[in-house]
Amino acid sequence: MMNNKLTNAGRKLALQQNVLAILVVLLSSLLTFCFWGWLHAKSTLVAGVVTIVPNIVFALKAFKYAGAKSSKLVVESFYSGVKLKMVLTALLFALVFKYLVLLPIPFFVMFSLVMALPLLTPFVFKQNG
Repeated sequence: MMNNKLTNAGRKLALQQNVLAILVVLLSSLLTFCFWGWLHAKSTLVAGVVTIVPNIVFALKAFKYAGAKSSKLVVESFYSGVKLKMVLTALLFALVFKYLVLLPIPFFVMFSLVMALPLLTPFVFKQNG
């Protein structure tokens, strides 16, 4: 079921979104380091990790099944992916704020930016039919 042609479009979009997010986080962290230093850059980089890792887990889980015969599995995998993403995000938030010294403003700005990036993906990556 992992090679189902119907899941390819969803997987491709998820890959594009995650690649865009990784590029934005790395570039933003580098620029942040140049202008404000290590602690700001670390805060933006960690926010990217806290956002991107659950997104990757969600994508792997959500686009596992496709097709009319698998409609119940499609819905179940999507909802379980959303739940897993939420739990993983909360867990990563808790671990990061418990064990790392971070600046909240750069952290939450990057977190918000990465959360909004999927809205921009169709404009960055032109969809072919």
